[in-house]
Amino acid sequence: MRTAVVTGGGTGIGRAIALEFVKQGMDVTITGRRAEVLAEVPGVRHVAFDATDPDAVAGALSRLPSKVDVLVNNAGGNVSHEDTKTRWLANYEANVVSAVLVTEALAPRLADNGRVITIGSIAGRRGGGSYGAAKAAVEAWTADLAGELGGRGITANVVSPGLIVDTEFFGESMTEERLEMLISQTKNGRAGTPEDVAALVGFLGSEAAGHITGQVLAVNGGAHLGR
Repeated sequence: MRTAVVTGGGTGIGRAIALEFVKQGMDVTITGRRAEVLAEVPGVRHVAFDATDPDAVAGALSRLPSKVDVLVNNAGGNVSHEDTKTRWLANYEANVVSAVLVTEALAPRLADNGRVITIGSIAGRRGGGSYGAAKAAVEAWTADLAGELGGRGITANVVSPGLIVDTEFFGESMTEERLEMLISQTKNGRAGTPEDVAALVGFLGSEAAGHITGQVLAVNGGAHLGR
């Protein structure tokens, strides 16, 4: 049985990805900081730890699978803080450092022809302050990672969502006016869903996607064209 690890797997996009892999018949482990939230996802194992903390990542290794076919770095978010330096460093830690630490820790366990998929953002191409800059850094790191792991047949890609509803990302900040504006930027006239992202991740994690690597694949309804 193929195995998958999904960070930030308790809610939203991460939860949808985990359930997609369960549907595919995979043995799935999700991670996150809130054990009580992780425990609510059906059909998966869960390990609670802070992916931005090197000691926490090292301490969690004994509870993570000994072989990993698919690693999805979904943990992250847009950290708000009044202090500029704190905000920028916090977003870099949440979105880049978390992915790097977990990937490096699990790299020896990645199966040959394995898959590493990291969740980026439309903000990495269109701008978005410290959050967008962090997601742009994820793309640069993934380009290097594809080269580092490619000799083992392991692929590394970024899936870059646009507006996705039914997540915790916006909290209470999304107004009806902003939602309508963002939807108006799409070509298909609708917001994305976690399941839209999970469908692409599910394919990239499959054995059929072995010749796709080092890429940034958008799920944004055409709101931004990846060219």
